Order: sequence, then structure tokens, then C-alpha cells
Amino acid sequence: MKRFIFFVGLALAATMAQAKVTLPHLLGDHMILQQNTDARLWGKAAPNATVRVTVSWSTAVSTAKADAQGNWKTSVHTPKASFDELSITFDDGEKLTLNGILSGEVWVAAGQSNMEMPVRGFGNCPVVDYNQVVADAALSKGVRYVKIPSIMRATPQEDADCHWEVINPNTVAEASATGYFFARMVSRTLDTPVGIIEANKGGSRVESWLTEENLKRYTDEPLDTLQIVEKYPTDWVRPLYWGNGTFHPILNYTVKGILFYQGCSNVGDPANQYSERLALLVKQWREQFGLGDIPFYFVQIAPYYYDNAEADNGARLREQQYRALSLIPNSDLICLNDAVYPYEIYQIHPAQKQKAGERLAFLALNETYGLKGINAKSPSFKEMKIEGSKVYVQLNDTYGGLNRMIGLEGFEVAGADRVFHSAEANATWDNRGIEISCPEVPNPVAVRYCFRNFQLGNVTNMAGLPLFPFRSDDWE
Repeated sequence: MKRFIFFVGLALAATMAQAKVTLPHLLGDHMILQQNTDARLWGKAAPNATVRVTVSWSTAVSTAKADAQGNWKTSVHTPKASFDELSITFDDGEKLTLNGILSGEVWVAAGQSNMEMPVRGFGNCPVVDYNQVVADAALSKGVRYVKIPSIMRATPQEDADCHWEVINPNTVAEASATGYFFARMVSRTLDTPVGIIEANKGGSRVESWLTEENLKRYTDEPLDTLQIVEKYPTDWVRPLYWGNGTFHPILNYTVKGILFYQGCSNVGDPANQYSERLALLVKQWREQFGLGDIPFYFVQIAPYYYDNAEADNGARLREQQYRALSLIPNSDLICLNDAVYPYEIYQIHPAQKQKAGERLAFLALNETYGLKGINAKSPSFKEMKIEGSKVYVQLNDTYGGLNRMIGLEGFEVAGADRVFHSAEANATWDNRGIEISCPEVPNPVAVRYCFRNFQLGNVTNMAGLPLFPFRSDDWE
């Protein structure tokens, strides 16, 4: 009889354990919810159970019915952004409460190692002013982040082992530096909490994040596990796996937009391939999030050696990133041509991450949040005119001028022989643009600016933002 009661007790305990609501790790204490919207919540319960959701900021009650597998989903309307902490309670007969929640702005920080690079830096790759950044983190009262583990999976994953961190001097070191500097700028400018969801993998290619369906339809990448491993012995460049394991777990979360810093592993791709596949990836992510054409702000890769500083395979990838702007609606791009020190020629992880994060923030503040007083765009090539031995270049987005009149560096010109020579460049007084000339090229036909793997120019607009590298030719 005692044995019978014992086993009945075990069965009852198992049933009760199965009945309790469970949540994905992404829904946890200290999370930040997107403000003023219907934020999605989801999890598991007993099959066909009813889950009742109550919130501390409203009397409204949300309910969800679990399906036969125990999966359920609902949403709650979030309040205006505030630094007042909130709570959410889930009840299917047994209550589970999340505490310390804030309502604010939520952004995804995706990409490869330059997005992943934490405030503490990597080995022999520091972040500028580390100690000052750590001390200053005491003022980032509303910035929080969650790091999704970088995991490969052959099939899409619904959950990831992660938790939200509250930024302070003891936690900021592990946050994405680019993501943190973005969040810090937006939070302090708007006086609102900002949450960053880090979903990235060092060395990953754009194909690493595409779904099996898109890879099959638009690429010739292998999809069989053995074929993938055979073609890509180095795991971080493998297609499909990183999206399945590292990005898919966040797709139910309600976010404001996506930040993306990636491209180095795609250097050398055929012409137009990268821009087309990046546009495909953004379309895929927007469809998967189901939140419309959310903002997509991305980073042009910085100057780097790529086996030959004078070659242009890295420059051509930057050109592809700029081309992607015309393919991706509600997107914009930042330039980092000035964010590399001359001694970092062999350093794939430049130290000036504050420039990357803050320039992304300038785009968001201007274009997403409507702060038109912030000049967010880098200048870009508009048109070229040739008059005798001189080339005149006009730029977009100068905000009224350039950072200097004389000694503009980084320009090259070529004649019909297609051999480029370093040129002298100065701004003109009569609004004709930049005057460029070179004694070795008396009859110029083409001009380039920093169109080499590692070439640092010094041209910025009146907002101090660097000129995008460009070329007027289309020579192969």
C-alpha cells in the first residue's frame, strides 16, 4: 500500500511539474520590453492548459491556450518608456513572476566578431578608453543586454541559454562594445531604457544566417551536414547553422530594429553577390520577426590588409555594402574609414568601437526617432567633371562643407591606361567641389578615394563623418 501511495505521489508530482508554465530564457528578470506596443510573450505549459498573464502596470489580463504540444503565445500592451521597474505574472494554476522589467527601446546587435567584440576587447585587441568606459557605465542606468550563445544547429532552435544583464561597472565589460555604445547614446539622448539582444558569431558569412529555404532557392551552398563540413572545415563560415542556433531563438521577441556589423568573411565574393544576399537576409529577418520593415542599420567594414594592403578586394566588398542601401528599404550605412589607426593595418578588430556604436546611434536618432538636429550621414560620391588636367568631384551629405580646405588625402586618378596615381586634392572656394590633379596623369578619366584594402583618408563633412570610399570607374 505504501509503495502504491509512493508511486501515485511521484506521478502527481510529475504532472504538477509538467503543468507549471515555463518560459524561454529570453523572457526573464530585468528584460527590456519594446515600449508602446503589443509585446509578444510565449512559452510552454501543460497541453491545452490556459495561461493567464497579468502585469503590474495595468489591470488588463491576457490569456493564451496551450496547444497539444503545450506551446502558447500571447501579447501584452506595454507602457510608455520609463525607468520604473515592472513585473509580469504567468498563471496556469501555479504562478511564475518576472521582476525588474523596464519598458523602453529594444535593438538586435547582429553580425560577426566586430559586433561580438566586448568592451573588454579581445586578446591584443583593446577597446579605446576601457577604464573610462567602465567607470562611466555607472551612469547607464537604463541599458541592459542579453547575449545569445553562439551555437551551431542543423535545425532552427526555439530557445537559448541566456539571461539579461543590467549594465553597471561590473557587467559592462562583457557587453558588445558596438552595441553598448549605441545603446548608451540612444538611452541618454532620449532619456529612455535601451535593451540590446546580441546574436552574432565571429567570422560568420552572410550565408551563415540564411534559412535552408533561402539557401536552397538563391545559392548553391551545400545543405547536407557532411557536405557542409567537407566544404567548410572551419566552422564559423558554415552556412545555415548559425542562424538556426544563434538567431532563430530571438524571433518571437518584439524589437525596434536591427544593427548589423559583418562582411569581412565575404571579401572576395563575386560582384553583386554580397549585396543581393544581404538584401535577402534583411527581407528574411523582417518576415521572421513579423514586425514590418523595421529599421536596419549596418556598418561598412573598416580598412584592413586582406593579404595585400594595395589590392581592392576589401574595397569592393565595401562597395557592395554601399550598393545594398539601394536594395534594402528603411536601411542606412555608417562609414568607418577614419576609425582605424595606421598601426592597425593587420588588426581585423579596430579599437575605436565608440565611433561604430555612436554612428549607428546617430542614424537611429535621426531616422527612427526623428531628431533632425543630428546630422547622421557620411558624405558620398555624387558626380565628377573633368576639365583639362583637373577632376572636380561633388559630394552628397556635406552639411554645408568639408572639414578642411586643403590637404585632402586619399584621392587617386588614372588616365586611359587605368593606372592610378596619388593625387593632390583641395576644396574649391567657388562651390565647384573638390579639385583633384596629378602631374603623372595630364588627361584623367577616373578618380578613386580610399579604394584599396587599407587606405586611410582624411575627408569628413561638417558633422565630422568620414567620406565613403568610392570609385568613378567600373573597371575590373
